[in-house]
Amino acid sequence: MDDPALPETCCAADESRIWIRPGQAAYLGPALRLGAHSGSVDCFALGLDADFTLCAEGIGERRARSALIPARQPHLLSAHGRMLFCYLDPGSAAAERIRERMSEHTSAARFGFSGERELIRRVRATGPRELFTNPDSARLDERIRVALRIMRADPANAPSADRLAQQVHLSSSRFLHLFSAHTGTSFRRYRLWNRMLCVAAAIEAGHDLTRASTVAGFASPGHFSDSFRAMFGLPASTLLAGRVRITVLEPGDPAS
Repeated sequence: MDDPALPETCCAADESRIWIRPGQAAYLGPALRLGAHSGSVDCFALGLDADFTLCAEGIGERRARSALIPARQPHLLSAHGRMLFCYLDPGSAAAERIRERMSEHTSAARFGFSGERELIRRVRATGPRELFTNPDSARLDERIRVALRIMRADPANAPSADRLAQQVHLSSSRFLHLFSAHTGTSFRRYRLWNRMLCVAAAIEAGHDLTRASTVAGFASPGHFSDSFRAMFGLPASTLLAGRVRITVLEPGDPAS
């Protein structure tokens, strides 16, 4: 249901904003014309002005105002008005809190954030502050926590799975199994995710898309372009080369 009475003080109706910090990102702005895609981390979607439609195998088409879409879930999302997309670091405390507050669970996504209307009001007023917290969670296996920190620290030069397994004293096969079990995503996808955040940071620092993808460790601009479209459902130039305000946050900074 549309809810035009709530304030619109966080950003103008046609302004796009991106916040990034190690492991996490958020987009707030006009709905984007997204194609089918599959994210590398969990994505919390919130319609600020109206419901959106989520289409995925197992649920068909589903209208909702909020949804938590798990990593690696192929889907198509159609929306009008402004949207918040909050990409949550695997196994993070923020992801756990959001997951626990979703009222309906399906095979493809979770729907209905408890306190949805109040959350919309707060996001409109102050941005995704409360959804954008330190990524570490006490529930993570300590070896996976260490691996995630290493990968976030230097995305362009993150060690291979074999090297990381050695650093946390696991066999490669055991490491990859634990990584997927505790994060809900694969090692390869999480490495790509961190490199995407590195691209956004490089653009904020003044690089163009081609240079930013090189700085982030992508093998070629084509590799970056294909990976971005598969992960987000649109060309990188549509989002990152346009009029969008990118804010790079340190781990303790609020997203406001």
